[in-house]
Amino acid sequence: MTNFDIVKKFSVNGEVSEALSKALNNEPLGMQDGVMLLKSADLNLLGTAADVLRERSAGNLVTFVVDRNINYTNICSSKCKFCAFYREASAGDAYVLSLDEIMAKIDEAVKLGATQILLQGGLNPDITIEYYEDMLRQVKKRFSVQMHAFSPPEIVHISKLYGADISETISRLRDAGLDSIPGGGAEILDDRVRGAVSPNKIGWEKWKEVMLAAHSLGIPTTATMVFGHAETIEERVKHIIRVREMQEKYGGFTAFIPWSFQAENTQLSGTSTGVDYLRMVAVSRILLNGYIRNIQASWVTQGLNVAQVALNFGANDLGGTMIEENVVRAAGVPFHSKIIDEFVHVARKMGRTVAKRDTLYNILERY
Repeated sequence: MTNFDIVKKFSVNGEVSEALSKALNNEPLGMQDGVMLLKSADLNLLGTAADVLRERSAGNLVTFVVDRNINYTNICSSKCKFCAFYREASAGDAYVLSLDEIMAKIDEAVKLGATQILLQGGLNPDITIEYYEDMLRQVKKRFSVQMHAFSPPEIVHISKLYGADISETISRLRDAGLDSIPGGGAEILDDRVRGAVSPNKIGWEKWKEVMLAAHSLGIPTTATMVFGHAETIEERVKHIIRVREMQEKYGGFTAFIPWSFQAENTQLSGTSTGVDYLRMVAVSRILLNGYIRNIQASWVTQGLNVAQVALNFGANDLGGTMIEENVVRAAGVPFHSKIIDEFVHVARKMGRTVAKRDTLYNILERY
């Protein structure tokens, strides 16, 4: 099917057709194009174009990683309005995991086949720098796992403990055992939005500084977006374009992961639907075409059925098996840890091949 055939298959909007034709010809789209696509009623057309770009970029392979999310503390000075997980230090259910508790969780995960440990926590002012370093060193001494750890707000927090700049902090953590950095704390990369929902958290330019510093040191990261709260359509597009501009410098983002905001137990309200989510996935693929290969479907926030549909809207990866997850669950999202057989079934039902990967998207096993 030619590009012309694709955009004419469902389109009733000439401007949308023109923008998608540009994308299918590998021309980068701008802010105005992105806003138009997100506002478009042509959902099927967006999905069709995004699916073509997905196949060109990532083929028909659906991937996932076996992982465990460990939140080492829920005490956090940031107190973001969208977060249902954080606690004051005086709260009865506030905690800091001991290193022995963390090692036990990792040992359990490794025995279940995990190759990645996603380790994140609150900005706890009472944790010392030795806690972070000893944790990483002990993990690397005992286990062969990828430490995908410490989002940019945590990196900035740890840099203050070191009394060092961002690059030096990341270098020290790398020397202790840090392998890659998750894209958490991005929310929306616009300070108007951040001032409204997370005024005590780092601004978007500091998030950018952390990511580019990591990339310059050869440390890969992911990029995320949490949408459906206080942002405008224009600010969603701005977020994606800013990620794209960062990627142009070092190419250090391995994946883009759009998450729909989960409002329960938080101070904010959210209005995202499954349709909104699919549109966001499709436009992410279209705007990031040629820049970021992997777009992750969020079964954690949307459920596996919607995540399966997202695989036809530009996504090529199902993320992690999530042996443990606490932050989204605190926002009232009901889910259980998905087993590999479910992921394999989903992909095969769509006629796609499926494989287990590591954090860097190296294929470990095909099914």
